[in-house]
Amino acid sequence: MELTQLKYFMEVAKRQHVSKSAEALHIAQPALTQAIHRLEDELEVPLFEHKGRNIILTSYGQYFYEQLEPVLHKLEEMPAHLRSMARKEETTLHLNVLAASSLVTDAIIEYEKIDDSIHFELKQNSLSELYDICVTTRLFYQQPETANDTVFSCTEKIFLAVPDTPKSAQKKSITLDEVKDENFISLLGSRQLRSICDKYCQIAGFKPNIIFESDSPAAVKNMIAARMGIGFWPEFSWGSLESDRVRLLEITDPVCSRDILITCRKSHSENTKIQSFYSFLTEYFKSASMNLL
Repeated sequence: MELTQLKYFMEVAKRQHVSKSAEALHIAQPALTQAIHRLEDELEVPLFEHKGRNIILTSYGQYFYEQLEPVLHKLEEMPAHLRSMARKEETTLHLNVLAASSLVTDAIIEYEKIDDSIHFELKQNSLSELYDICVTTRLFYQQPETANDTVFSCTEKIFLAVPDTPKSAQKKSITLDEVKDENFISLLGSRQLRSICDKYCQIAGFKPNIIFESDSPAAVKNMIAARMGIGFWPEFSWGSLESDRVRLLEITDPVCSRDILITCRKSHSENTKIQSFYSFLTEYFKSASMNLL
C-alpha cells in the first residue's frame, strides 16, 4: 500500500463521491478510480459499493477507514513534531552532574535569569557518555580521561566538620588518625566524594564507620550539630556552613583536597548555547572557589 493510495481512499470515504473527491485532490477521476481499485485488489476485499449515483463504504471499508484515520492523522502531525523536537534539542543542554550538585543547581538558577530559553536536562550517571557538559571530581593527582575535550578544573580543600564542643573549640586543625574511632555522617549518593574521602581514611590507616547517610548537605550539617557524628565537608561546593554548632577543622595529615572537573564535549563546543553556559559555569565555580559568591 502506498501513502498516496491511502490518502485517496480517505478522501473518497469522507465525500462518498468519486468526482468531487477527484476535484478536491486535483487529479483526474479515472486515475482516482484506478487507485481505489488497485487498493481493493491488494487488500482482496471491496471497500466501496454503489448506492444510486453515489458510493458508500462496505463493512470492510468502514473498518479500514476507522483504523486508518488515526494513523494518517499521526503521520500528518509527525513533521511538525519532528521540527519541534529539533528546535527543542537545539536549546536543550544535557548535564551529567556527578559532583558539586548544589553549586551546579545554583548556577543554573542564576543563568536562567540571563537566558531563559535554554532547557536543562540533568542526570547522574557515571557510565554515561551522552552529555554536553559533565561535572565530576577526582583526587588531585589523578589525570582526566577526556584529553580531547575542553576541561576546566579547580581544587577545593576538604575539611572535617565536627560538633562545636569545648574540646573542638581548642582546635583549628586535626589529623584523620585522631578521629579513626569516631562515627561518620555522609552524603547519600555522593559516590565520587565518598571514594575520595575513603581513600584519605585508608591513607590514615582506617575505614570510616559511617552510621548515617543523608540526601542533603544541610541534613548532614544538622546531624553533626546534633553530635551524632562527624563528616567531611568540601570547602565551597556545599556552600557556607553557617552554623554556630558545627566547626570546620583543616585536615593536616593527610592533606585532603579534590579537583572538580567541568568537561565540555569538544564535538559540542561550537554550539553557542552550550559554550555560553560552559563559560558561565566555569566562572561561577571560579568565583565560588575564591569565596566571591
